[in-house]
Amino acid sequence: MKKAIIGKKIGMTQIFDEKGNVIPVTVVEAGPCIISQIKTVETDGYNAVQLGFGEVKEKHINKPEKGHFAKANLTAKKHLREFRLDSIEGMKVGDEIKADIFEAGEKIDVQGITKGKGFQGVIKRHGQHRGPMTHGSMYHRRPGSMGACATPSRVMKGKKLPGHMGHTTVTVQNLDVVKVDMDKNVILIKGSMPGPKGAILKIKSAVKASK
Repeated sequence: MKKAIIGKKIGMTQIFDEKGNVIPVTVVEAGPCIISQIKTVETDGYNAVQLGFGEVKEKHINKPEKGHFAKANLTAKKHLREFRLDSIEGMKVGDEIKADIFEAGEKIDVQGITKGKGFQGVIKRHGQHRGPMTHGSMYHRRPGSMGACATPSRVMKGKKLPGHMGHTTVTVQNLDVVKVDMDKNVILIKGSMPGPKGAILKIKSAVKASK
């Protein structure tokens, strides 16, 4: 990975290109982020930077976090994320990273946490079909047969059942940066991002950029 930044999902809209084509975009507030820690091969076994994003009152962070920011001589940040980079040359603690780290036309990967749906049945969670709703079938939205009876006398692993849906980490790859607005410090990215409005996103240079 060459470069990265933390962003906050603002919402979706659409813009028009030079030919008049409609492009659906997600507006992301990207940074400004502060480098709060640098890890090197010599000290930690790998190269990485830790970025801080978002203001927070000091009373809302715990003692280890207070000590972490005090050691770096920085004001407290609400969100901390670590990114492994190919090179950390020229970077130092306290440097600010803004939206202009990316340019229009670049390919990026965006990672976030999807919307939580709570406990859901197999129809909503796995897209299964329901049973007949009439003629006394008594079988409507249940998950179906649990498997064999005497042998093996258990439900086989991998059976699609009701359960917790959503709130999982998802990475969307090879998205296009459509526009970077430094006046508002936002990036317009083609397509949708995981999570609700206000979700925190990790924006990284694409690792499988299509040519």
